[in-house]
Amino acid sequence: MTEATELLSTELEQVADEIRQGERFLLTTHENPDGDALGSLLAMHDILEALGKDSVMFLAAKEFPLPVEYRFLPLEEVFHEPPADLADRVVIFLDCGNIDRMPVDFLREGENTVLNIDHHHDNTRFGTVNLVDVDASCTAEILYDLVGLLGVELTPEMANALYVGLITDTGNFMYENTDARSHRMAAALIETGVDVNGTYRRLYEHAPLEKLKLVARALEGIQRFEEGLLAITYISADDYRETGASEPLTEGIIHQLRTIDGTAIAAVVRDQADGGRAAHKVSLRSTDGRVDVSAIARKHRGGGHRRAAGFGTDLSYPQVVEFLRDEIRSQL
Repeated sequence: MTEATELLSTELEQVADEIRQGERFLLTTHENPDGDALGSLLAMHDILEALGKDSVMFLAAKEFPLPVEYRFLPLEEVFHEPPADLADRVVIFLDCGNIDRMPVDFLREGENTVLNIDHHHDNTRFGTVNLVDVDASCTAEILYDLVGLLGVELTPEMANALYVGLITDTGNFMYENTDARSHRMAAALIETGVDVNGTYRRLYEHAPLEKLKLVARALEGIQRFEEGLLAITYISADDYRETGASEPLTEGIIHQLRTIDGTAIAAVVRDQADGGRAAHKVSLRSTDGRVDVSAIARKHRGGGHRRAAGFGTDLSYPQVVEFLRDEIRSQL
C-alpha cells in the first residue's frame, strides 16, 4: 500500500467514524451546483437516513431554479435557511474544493465539526476531517465507497443519485477521469436498478426551445485567439432577454466549444443575471493535458479540476479575453 493510498484509507475510516458517532447532520455543496454536487447531496442524505440519522440538505435560495437538466431530481426537502439547531449538527461539504465556493457566512464562520468530502485536486482541506480522493472521477464515487464501508444497503434511490454524479462528471464516460473503477461502479448501480436510458433522457434530452436559441447565440458569437488555441464566447444579459432564456440554461454550452478542432482552452463568459458576487461567471475547459485551467481559475478566487474549472470576475469581456490569452502563452 502506497503512502497516498494509506492516507486515503485513513481518511475514509475517519469520515465513517464521524458519521457513525453523529446523530444530526447538515449537508451542502458548492454554489452553482452541477450533477455531481446534487447527486452526491441526495445520495449522502439517503445514506444518513438509512443509518437512522437526522439529515437536512441546504442550498441557498439563489441556486433555484436549478438548470433544467437537474430539475427531475427529488430536492423538495432542501432547506434554504439554516435549521434552528445548526450549532448541534455535523456539517458535511460535498464536492466543494474551497469553502469560499459556499458563500454563506453561517457555514463558514460556525464552530461545527466539518466533514469535507471531495475529489478536486486543489481542495484546500478546510474540514475538521477531510476525505479528498483526487483519483476518484467524482465525489459520487467516493460516496459509493463509503456506502460499502458503512454497511449500508444500496437502494435504487441512492443508485440513481450516484449515477447522476458519475455520468455528469465523466461526460458520459468520455472524459479522461473515466477508468475501470468508474465502470465497475456504473455496473453495480445499474444492477441496483438505475434506469440508464431514462436518466440520460432527463439529463440531456429535455431542453426547452429557449435553450436552443441561447445555444445558437453562443455558437454564433465564438471567437478564436492564439492560433485557435482559445475558443471563447460571451453570453450577455441581452441574450437572455431576447431568447427568453435564463442563466441556468447556459449549462452544457461549453462542451460545444471544447469540440472545436485545435482548441486547447474553451471558455464561456456569461453575465450573472441573479446579481451574484461578480458581474460575470467564466467557465473553462481544457482539451490539452499541458493546460491546468484550475490554476487559471484560482487567480480569480475560483477553482475546479485541471480540465474543468471556473471563476467569477468583474473584468470586462475584452479583459477576460486578454487574461486568458496571457495564460495560454504562459502554459504552452
